[in-house]
Amino acid sequence: MEERHYLNVPFKEKDAAKALGARYDPESRRWWVRPDVDLSAFARWDQLPSTTGAPAVPARSDPAASAPDLFASREVAAPTGGELAAPAKGIPLSRLLGGVATAIAQAFKGGVWTMVEVVNVKLGNGHVYLELSERDKAGQVLAKAHAMIWANVAGKILPEFERATGATIGAGIKLLVRAKPSFKAQYGFSLEIDAIDSEYTLGDLEARKKEIRARLQREGVFEQNKQVPAPWDFTSVLVVAPHEAAGLGDFRKESDRLAQFDICRFTYVHSRFQGEGAAREIVAALTAALEECAAADDLPDAIVIIRGGGAVNDLAWLNDYDLARFICDQQLPVLTGIGHERDSTILDEVAFSKFDTPSKVIGAIEKLIARRAREAKAASEAIMSTAARAVREMRTAVERAHGQVAADSAASVARVRQKSRDAMNAIGMAAVRDVHQAGRESLRLVTQVRADAAAQVATARQLVPKHMTEVQARATAGLADARSTSRVSLNTVLDRASAGARSARRQADTQFAVMGERAATTLSRARANSEGLMREITGQGPEKTLNRGFAIVRDGAGTPITSLAQAGPDQPIEIQFRDGTMGARTGKQN
Repeated sequence: MEERHYLNVPFKEKDAAKALGARYDPESRRWWVRPDVDLSAFARWDQLPSTTGAPAVPARSDPAASAPDLFASREVAAPTGGELAAPAKGIPLSRLLGGVATAIAQAFKGGVWTMVEVVNVKLGNGHVYLELSERDKAGQVLAKAHAMIWANVAGKILPEFERATGATIGAGIKLLVRAKPSFKAQYGFSLEIDAIDSEYTLGDLEARKKEIRARLQREGVFEQNKQVPAPWDFTSVLVVAPHEAAGLGDFRKESDRLAQFDICRFTYVHSRFQGEGAAREIVAALTAALEECAAADDLPDAIVIIRGGGAVNDLAWLNDYDLARFICDQQLPVLTGIGHERDSTILDEVAFSKFDTPSKVIGAIEKLIARRAREAKAASEAIMSTAARAVREMRTAVERAHGQVAADSAASVARVRQKSRDAMNAIGMAAVRDVHQAGRESLRLVTQVRADAAAQVATARQLVPKHMTEVQARATAGLADARSTSRVSLNTVLDRASAGARSARRQADTQFAVMGERAATTLSRARANSEGLMREITGQGPEKTLNRGFAIVRDGAGTPITSLAQAGPDQPIEIQFRDGTMGARTGKQN
């Protein structure tokens, strides 16, 4: 049998001995240790001499004597103090749990610094009741326990923790607490917390952000949303926020005003922003809204993520890799306004633009809209000014061209008229000249014929006595020839004159046709202008003249008298006024 070192362990210290490695011998009802362990840890229990085997003890007829009895007393007549005596057939549950409570109290006389994750928090009468757990990397629960912070302790450590971290004790937060194990027969095992290390919580929150940041940087998408094109203007914005959040109310005070005047349209979707699964809900809400916008071919100019201020651990739910990656992958600029100026999440780091509060997000949107409106107004004014200047210049050019056209038309008409008159005069003169020339030629030929005939007659008369018969015959023949010749010559002269006249007439006709064709267009334009002038002149008829205060004087025959010479003395006349006529007589002329 192995050698044992027996210990003198009181019942209330048995758990402490057991925790150090001591073992219980049910036969001797003693605690013992192996001699090769460090015996200095057991010095307070007065070591007994080492023995081989168990010391002899009186035999017991009780059948329970052969079973382990952790709560049996020493071999004395009756139990005293806190020592428990084992009844014949077992012990009450309260005694068993009381022994557990005593063992725990003796083993943990002070608190132990422990890393925990808060699952749930409840308040009651100033006390704080917690559900704590420990999880592995896969999220599996490794340990669970209830804990409490008594009111007098909570009033001291919680305000200090909140000032240092900006966080409140809530579900999901990781803490380093100093906890003292406690066991009560009626309520079971729990931990009593009397201190919290704020540096640990801050470090855990920052470590979570650092891990997400490093992963996004390794994947090359950390700056991706910052590189999308900035919106030129805002006409449509998709907003995600907690339902009826205070930050959303601040945002909508201005956004509703923009929407009222149809300046910018805002589409709102709502989601939880804290608690388990909040990040997934945000991604799902934004995904559904973007798909609906894409189906309507009406994608927004930007995505806005806003929520009011809160505790650091409330905002810590947004430090989620999947949500941050969703923002990085967006082709639209994402604007964040989460919490207050001192708050910062991983979403702020990856978003296109970060603003301290929701009010500052809508303020930036309004500022860009106002700037674009000023630019549009300036451009409109410049366009209107340029258009007005162009209209003035065009009107001046048109008026100048119209004046030039009118002047050129008048000059052209005058030139055509003058050329027409000159041509007509030239044609007339040429025709008269040709006729006169033909007449003179005819007269000359007739005169010459007559002269020749007279000469022949005179010669014949001189030769009458001698050649009367011959002369008569020849005279008769000559006269006949002369008459024939004269007729032929006259016909020739007349034919030549007639041909000349016809040629002159044809030339005149040709000239008239050419001049008519050339003057037709000009005359038609001049006719239009003349008709306009005639209409204006017609409009200035006697009636308008009479309306201006003039009168028309007519003689007895109704002929207008326009000069003093036409009006004889004591002549009956008629005077026409605007509204009627009257008779009168002229007086004596001076």
